[in-house]
Amino acid sequence: MVVQTYFGRGGWTWYTGSSSWFYKAGIEYILGLRIEEGMLTIKPCIPKEWKEYKIRYQYGTSIYNITVKNPNESDANEVKEFFVDGEKIEEKRIKLIDNGRIYEVEIII
Repeated sequence: MVVQTYFGRGGWTWYTGSSSWFYKAGIEYILGLRIEEGMLTIKPCIPKEWKEYKIRYQYGTSIYNITVKNPNESDANEVKEFFVDGEKIEEKRIKLIDNGRIYEVEIII
């Protein structure tokens, strides 16, 4: 007779801290979304086959619709251009504002 002492515990990792690390790895290290000192930056590490991805980020009452485009299927994953509501941002990061607005962020890598 085989005793399965761990039968049914496959979901255990989702009740512990490993789900937090999985989420952090996906959002921060792959998609590149980082919030540091109230500033939003994107530093992706995506496969070159990904042409585009989108993130909807809520900060207080504000919404940031973020589109990251990889038109040249680049391996570098370096942010070349950063736009907010059509305006080019040279600093390639923005201060988050809680004002109830919806912001359109476009990033070209």
